[in-house]
Amino acid sequence: MFERLREDIASVFDRDPAARNTFEVLTSYPGVHALLFHRLSHKLWCKGFKWLARFISSIARLLTGIEIHPGATIGRRFFIDHGMGVVIGETTEIGDDVTLYQGVTLGGTSWNKGKRHPTLANGVVVGAGAKVLGPFTVGENAKVGSNAVVTKPVPAGATVVGIPGRIIQKVSTNGVDPRHQAMAEKIGFDAYGVTQNMPDPVAKAVTSLLEHLHAVDTKIDVMCTGLKDLGINYCDKALPELNEEDFVSVKENGHSNSVVDSYSDQKSFNFESSAQAEQEVDEPAEEKDKDNVA
Repeated sequence: MFERLREDIASVFDRDPAARNTFEVLTSYPGVHALLFHRLSHKLWCKGFKWLARFISSIARLLTGIEIHPGATIGRRFFIDHGMGVVIGETTEIGDDVTLYQGVTLGGTSWNKGKRHPTLANGVVVGAGAKVLGPFTVGENAKVGSNAVVTKPVPAGATVVGIPGRIIQKVSTNGVDPRHQAMAEKIGFDAYGVTQNMPDPVAKAVTSLLEHLHAVDTKIDVMCTGLKDLGINYCDKALPELNEEDFVSVKENGHSNSVVDSYSDQKSFNFESSAQAEQEVDEPAEEKDKDNVA
């Protein structure tokens, strides 16, 4: 028991720079208190003292603001930072070295008996306010961003953000230099499951669509030039304009230039390319007229 307690205290120092000494951790960290209560209630639950186990877990919730069902299985060096509002369901399974922040829910989506809560593999980090709902597995060293709602399995090493949760980064450990990996783990601990420059998946998708539109517009402008030479003026019709305010919510990486600005730049490039293409089309005709005159 004391060995596990020493591990728990050491994990606090590893993951919380605000921790100053052992006495402070033992007396003022609700995550540690909730974990100690859970170990007692879980033993009673496994021995068949269901009511007493639930009663102890209720006292722990009253004192710490953290609700852990006594039936949940929790591994070693589990750390709940801040902790207020954390809810962990009955059939939840948590591996070693897992970190949860305040407001996290590990819940179920069904009223049926049996496995209905998630399984968190070793090294998972779940950011503040995130909801992981359902009987699936979050793979080793995966990260769930703050306020994400995850309802599907998460591969090992992936990062999930948004509502519903979207995988935006999957780290492969094949061929990685162990020294680089160790340094990344030392300086790159990601407290809330997101980084400062984390890409927005929606903005990335819109940007990809705009790049595709750019290629399509280039082809259409060349075709319109050919139709104009044939006396067909259909391409003179104006296209609907894009409104800046419609794209404010999908600005990528916090840059001031919106996707509309990007698209406008691409359109300007299109018009220049189109004019150049039209000039190239006209030049052979002029040369042909000169040859006829000669």
